[in-house]
Amino acid sequence: MIEFQHVSKQYSPDGVALRDISFTIAKGELVYLAGPSGAGKSTLLKMIAAMERPTSGKVLVNGQDIGALKRAGIPFLRRNLGLIFQEQRLLNDRTVLANVMMPLLVTGSPRAVAEQRARAALDKVGLLDRADGQPLALSGGEQQRVSIARAIVNRPQIILADEPTANLDRASANRVIDALHAFHSVGVTCLISSHDEQILDAAARVIHLERGELMKEAA
Repeated sequence: MIEFQHVSKQYSPDGVALRDISFTIAKGELVYLAGPSGAGKSTLLKMIAAMERPTSGKVLVNGQDIGALKRAGIPFLRRNLGLIFQEQRLLNDRTVLANVMMPLLVTGSPRAVAEQRARAALDKVGLLDRADGQPLALSGGEQQRVSIARAIVNRPQIILADEPTANLDRASANRVIDALHAFHSVGVTCLISSHDEQILDAAARVIHLERGELMKEAA
């Protein structure tokens, strides 16, 4: 499902984000990406979504070389990806339901279909009762679960989550992880970056980065 073949990313002569990274993630796997801030976790996730391109090596998603993907092909790639990135915030001038409907409306789904699927997605993360509310009225953990609902409303094959529990209390973090695990349980491939030791200790597989290098893997 996801394969990195000797991937490096260099922003400048002294700015190496990733160095000679190789690994494979099978369809339906749930894998955590660990490492300190600046280790290259976000860059790695963004490469899968074609937000960044490798300086060398290959990133393959479903056998497709992301580095060779033309601009016109990027929206089609992302329709199969559920993206949960910290910079992709909810829109505070729209309701929770409208936020979750947005990816479907952008790709041309009828409004009635978009609303039905958005309500189903909110139900899966336990927030259907907040559908008509405003994002600013939600807690941090609830906002993150709305982000997950928005990410999965397109029924993606892969979920990419960049520090989805950052700055959340333990109870909220556990609910966010439980929501992600629920999607994994029905066959969605998940790659989740985290520095939460409690979550990582319970993980079946962890890819560990440090200073842009693959250090170790726990499986």
